[in-house]
Amino acid sequence: MALIRDVVQQALISGYLSIEAENQLRHLLASHYDLEDLNAFMTLQHAAMSGRVTQQSRLLHKQARLSEPIAQAS
Repeated sequence: MALIRDVVQQALISGYLSIEAENQLRHLLASHYDLEDLNAFMTLQHAAMSGRVTQQSRLLHKQARLSEPIAQAS
């Protein structure tokens, strides 16, 4: 089984966090993890907030919002 820090390291190197990796992190965070994994996850959160890592799920959500029809004002 992968460690949180391994998933984080790959995301930091690539600058991209796939939906699959996000789901893997959710699963790993629901189980026991150590301080090094927690620190790695916090580093990933900071990288995502600062734009150094792009989340696939956010891109898809943004694309879906942009493709919605614009409501007509009456």
